[in-house]
Amino acid sequence: MGEVYCEGVNAPADIAWDELRSRARGATRRSYAPYSHVRVGAAALTSDGRVIEGSNVENASFGLTLCAECSLVSDLARHGGGRLVAVAVVAGDGEPLAPCGRCRQLLFEFGGNSLLVDAGVGVAPIPLGDLLPGAFGPGDLDERRSE
Repeated sequence: MGEVYCEGVNAPADIAWDELRSRARGATRRSYAPYSHVRVGAAALTSDGRVIEGSNVENASFGLTLCAECSLVSDLARHGGGRLVAVAVVAGDGEPLAPCGRCRQLLFEFGGNSLLVDAGVGVAPIPLGDLLPGAFGPGDLDERRSE
């Protein structure tokens, strides 16, 4: 994949965004979307250079539907964990799709404010902290715990 944007790499340009988008597009083909017919795929770069993927999985009760980002984070845990550095999410048409609020919170847990979210070809990636200002995270638990 080339250079990895993480410790020791200082530029988002070092991320192989084309490869992440391509892997996300491939993941849309593995979506289960019989209700909305909106296939979504996600691919992310981890801090140790791995690329993980996820696809949306719908459910007849709709509320139990899993977004592609949920599948991606499950894949991250299943393959040994780590931190997310960059993520591309696309719809079945291959174009970028912004993570929903639930997924922004889920991505924050595993990537933090500095996680870069793809905004498309020719557009600068957006730090997750800009999409989810004031996020509640693991550090808040100790500070806010009742005695």
